[in-house]
Amino acid sequence: MRLRALLNTDALGLRLLGGEDELDRTVRGVMTTDLKDPSRYLSGGELVLTGLAWRHDAADSEPFVRILAGAGVAALAAGEAELGDIPDDLIVACARHRLPLFAVHESVAFATITEHVVRQVSGERAGDLAAVVDRHRRMMTSGPAGGGPDVVLDLLGSDLDLRAWVLSPTGRPIAGPAPGLAADVCAELAAEHLTAARTGRRGPHRVTVGTTAYSLFPVRGSQGRSGSAAQDGRETVLSDWVLAVEADAGDWPAERLDLLQGVTQLIAVERDRRDAARSVRRRLAQEVLELVQTGAAPAEIAARLRVAAPVLLPGLGAAPLWQVVVARVEWDGGEIEGGPVAQSLLEEILVPPVSAGPEHSDRIAVAHTDDEAIALVPLPAVSTEHDGPEPGILADTLLEAVREPLSAGLDDDGRLTLGVSAAVHSAEGLRGALEEARHARRVAAARPGRVCAAGHQELASHVLLLPFVPDDVRRAFTARLLDPLRDYDRRHRAELIPTLEAFLECDGSWTRCATRLHLHVNTLRYRVGRIEQLTSRDLSRLEDKLDFFLALRMS
Repeated sequence: MRLRALLNTDALGLRLLGGEDELDRTVRGVMTTDLKDPSRYLSGGELVLTGLAWRHDAADSEPFVRILAGAGVAALAAGEAELGDIPDDLIVACARHRLPLFAVHESVAFATITEHVVRQVSGERAGDLAAVVDRHRRMMTSGPAGGGPDVVLDLLGSDLDLRAWVLSPTGRPIAGPAPGLAADVCAELAAEHLTAARTGRRGPHRVTVGTTAYSLFPVRGSQGRSGSAAQDGRETVLSDWVLAVEADAGDWPAERLDLLQGVTQLIAVERDRRDAARSVRRRLAQEVLELVQTGAAPAEIAARLRVAAPVLLPGLGAAPLWQVVVARVEWDGGEIEGGPVAQSLLEEILVPPVSAGPEHSDRIAVAHTDDEAIALVPLPAVSTEHDGPEPGILADTLLEAVREPLSAGLDDDGRLTLGVSAAVHSAEGLRGALEEARHARRVAAARPGRVCAAGHQELASHVLLLPFVPDDVRRAFTARLLDPLRDYDRRHRAELIPTLEAFLECDGSWTRCATRLHLHVNTLRYRVGRIEQLTSRDLSRLEDKLDFFLALRMS
């Protein structure tokens, strides 16, 4: 806004004391100060409001005005409440430095002027940004020249002082200013978004993380706006991106809310473009999967993989390793097809972080069949002399990254289970990797929780067998061994069950177990003797130790 507009606003009661030729200056903000030197807080273009408390005598006016003029402020407005008429020395100093000077009547509060300026400046900046956003929308919809969501988020920061980030439903940062949000903040914001979206409430959703307020705007692609996927909100919730704005939108005017909705539409265009780019990789994965499942010859599968490798890992000379990840989304009632949802989720889960660099960008190929999604993950080939950690994706790492947000999205009527295979070197090994990943997913499905994962390492452990023991057998086995100890603990508070667990975890070492439980060794021997007496077992025998171990695992 311009100074002339301020002067012509009767409600502000401003009186011009000098600088009539400068009334076309633009006001970009407002600041109230009584500091002798407020330069550190000025960036240029402000209307400075002062009560003149900094002025002790006439000599103070010249340096004060010189500082304001040097900082490039738009004008000075001095209140009459403290000294009555504005001192002549201040009027002379402002004239010398060509700084417009207003007198503020004692009946007008500085807060009234501040509110008016902020409202006008924000409205004008929002209008300017809306025009830019509209131009950017046309650029993005007509081709890739728009620059993606980062350009739009930069505009929000520079024109409206709003810091904003785009997050996937798993909490993965997709775009936004640096420094980015901490990983735990991203996960919490994604969880809050999914929880709010499941209620059906319209965004923005306002949340506070720590002491910072955020407003969350859903970003829905074309699948979320129309078509079969829009028939059930549970499907689109797990695939929506979210625009997280570091501000509380509760008191925003309708114009600003409409502007942010326009920004989400721009980001949705970019999301649709990325989905389209994934279609080639999806088709490759579907073709390889069909060959593997129909028992095609390894040579035929290998030929298809040779076609896939340059698409998924361009510029890679050696043949890569391959890893398989299987995901399944299930809903209570079973009326929703989980395969497409699992496919979209798996693509988001497996995308490497931005910090991995462009060479590790979105190269995952995911197919789906029925309620299952299957990812074909290429890994750079490693030397035969490689003796470091096993390459590839770890089930625990996947689970840690997505458990919090996706548990909120699945709420109390859905489950996501993941299985991860070992890395294989050939097409012949791919069939085994697929079965391995499916077995691991079934192990994960036997565990409690809304989001569970298991890896191939667990298939060589007793944990592979335990989930498939019939429930009645599990109950009978654990009851026979542990119920006598539970009954005794309940009557005597003897803590035999915790003692048994610690004894087994310490591999039967009396000293280590006594230290861990803060007991004398004789007290530990007494408790173990009582366990053996109640169960007719001998904890010095490997077979009995194993039975107790399995009973505790199944209880």
